[in-house]
Amino acid sequence: MNILLLGSGGREHALARSIAQSKLCSQLFIAPGNPGTAQHGKNILLSPTDFDAIKKCCLENKIELVVVGPEDPLVKGIYDFFISDIELKKIPVIGPSKDAAQLEGSKAFAKEFMLKHNIPTAAYQSFDVNSLEKGVEFIRALNTPVVLKADGLAAGKGVLICKTLDIAEEEFRNMLHGKFGSASERVVVEEFLHGIEMSVFILSDGLNYLLLPTAKDYKKIGEGDTGLNTGGMGAISPVPFADDLLMKKIVGQMIQPTIDGLQEDKLVYKGFIYFGLMIVNGEPFMIEYNCRMGDPETEAVLPRIESDLVELFLATANEKLSVKKISISSKYCATIVLTSGGYPELYEKGKTISGIESIKNSVVFHAGTTMTNGELQTSGGRVLAITSLGNTLEEALKISKSNAEKIQFEEKYFRHDIGFDVLNLKN
Repeated sequence: MNILLLGSGGREHALARSIAQSKLCSQLFIAPGNPGTAQHGKNILLSPTDFDAIKKCCLENKIELVVVGPEDPLVKGIYDFFISDIELKKIPVIGPSKDAAQLEGSKAFAKEFMLKHNIPTAAYQSFDVNSLEKGVEFIRALNTPVVLKADGLAAGKGVLICKTLDIAEEEFRNMLHGKFGSASERVVVEEFLHGIEMSVFILSDGLNYLLLPTAKDYKKIGEGDTGLNTGGMGAISPVPFADDLLMKKIVGQMIQPTIDGLQEDKLVYKGFIYFGLMIVNGEPFMIEYNCRMGDPETEAVLPRIESDLVELFLATANEKLSVKKISISSKYCATIVLTSGGYPELYEKGKTISGIESIKNSVVFHAGTTMTNGELQTSGGRVLAITSLGNTLEEALKISKSNAEKIQFEEKYFRHDIGFDVLNLKN
């Protein structure tokens, strides 16, 4: 079958690689893709949010399945666009409806959903510019640090953790006055939970679900989780501390109530759900939902899935996940992200990349790269993701770090301590 994958980052390269390995995939098209996805299919230069262009592409290329990588098309209603179009409605889309995508598109909507369906989460309130002073009062009543979240999509950077009340008030005002554009027209203020983060993923047909490998990503730019937030500097899978007891709590308190809540609220959902969790003294709390796979977690999760991913997608589209099982490798996976110097603030593009051809025992996923006059160059803040499998987490990390050193471009940067916190827990 002909398949269209939407997106252009490291997540999409990982998805393209897994989809292309399926015996069911005749031809894969990626829109717009990157030099990495071009290794697995045909890139098509169009925007994932240009629905009319996507329709034309689907009809011209006899597309039989659409897989949505990033959040923007989902929040803007690509699932609904297909369902309501007589020429497209028979083409399955892997992703939630526009209403269900509010779980990611609106932090306030997500928090209200959690409370309604008794899913443990941090105490919070949400405010807009008209309730600014009430928001300041709420902030002043909290213990530090204080968490501020832009209600809308902010490319993974709309969450601030403020160490003092004065900083929290200043940033709260800045956000409501446009720091993150329209994304922060409404701001969620919540208590800070002290614990350790992890990510859980499922693939759901709206009625049933399959549990995917767990992962942990590292958002801060600096060693030891310091400095500014980024889109993600690396990831590991599985999470060593996610034992059977913790996973039983996560399934019972987060995953099943979410599936039940989607049905109760009549929210159509056929795709990935990401559960961003904080584990506090062995108890899980929901931090956020994503309506797609995370990045760079995808690069650490998909290489461990041994099942045919397209088979699982078709079962999702046809509400047949209840009869499917998923095969997951027992190996550990470690992903290290190489970034442009200066990221996540100002950085230069167009730096020549070399050394990929010398990489062994790792997969190099492209995130922010481009081909210019036959030369591979940087085109984004997060440039490449080096992913390796190992019998232990230490082994996987050692391979990824070794190969990260071999790739060269001007002002290359990566964190050498990915996995440091869970390795310390093990020791």
